[in-house]
Amino acid sequence: MKRFVLLNVPGKATATANPAGRPIVRCETPDVTTEMSIGGTDTRDNLAFLPMELRDVTDSTGANVRQISMGLVREDGQWRLLSIGVLLLDLPSLEVEWDAEEAEANEITALGNLRRLADAVETYRRTYFRLPESLASLGPPPSDSSAKKTQAKTLAATREHAGLADEELARGNKNGYEFRIIIAGADTLGAPAKYQLSAIPSSYGRTGKRSFFRDTEGGWHGGDHGGAVGSASDPVLQ
Repeated sequence: MKRFVLLNVPGKATATANPAGRPIVRCETPDVTTEMSIGGTDTRDNLAFLPMELRDVTDSTGANVRQISMGLVREDGQWRLLSIGVLLLDLPSLEVEWDAEEAEANEITALGNLRRLADAVETYRRTYFRLPESLASLGPPPSDSSAKKTQAKTLAATREHAGLADEELARGNKNGYEFRIIIAGADTLGAPAKYQLSAIPSSYGRTGKRSFFRDTEGGWHGGDHGGAVGSASDPVLQ
C-alpha cells in the first residue's frame, strides 16, 4: 500500500464500497489519507487488468486524481501482480520511486561487494606475495575437463584462479555495478605494492548513482559522478 500511493510512511488500511459495489481502499497516515477506487476487471485468458484511481481525500475537485491500469497474471489458480517490467501503470512517478529504491539497495550491495573484493585482494597478497594482475585472478578455479562428467571436480586454487571471489565479481560485474582494480605504480610484487578498487553503476540512475572508490591507503569513498569512476577526493565512508 505504501508504494502504490507514494506515502512516506506505512498507513492504516480500511476497505469500503462505492454505491456500485466497487471496492474503495483507504490508506490513512498522520499526514494524509489516500483513497484507491478499483473499477471493473477486464479479464483476458490468464491476464486481468484493474483500472484504479488514486486521490487525496481532501481533493474535493478531483484535480489531482491519478489513474492506474494494474495488470495481474493467473498462475496455478492464483492471481499475481505482473513483474515491474510489464506492469501496466500510468503513473511515471511510481516507476521513478521504485527505481530510486532499487538503486539505493544496489548501492549498499555494491559497497559490500567492493569491501569483499578488498579482503580477497589482501588474502591473495598474503598467499602469493604479490597483488593479482586482474580481478579474474581472484575467481574460482576451473573444473577438470579431462575427468568424466560423473567424476568432474574443481581443480586446486592457483595464482591465476585463486578461488577468493565468485564468478560475477571476478568478471567485474555484479548486482548492477561494474568493478575494477588498478595497480598503483604498475608494481604487483610484495607487501608494499599498492592498488585501488572502484565500483560504478552499470546503468547510471537505474542501478545506482554513487560511484565507490578504495584508495591506495585503504580509505573508502563514495560520490555521484554521473556514472564515472570515483576518486580519493570523494566524501569518506565509514
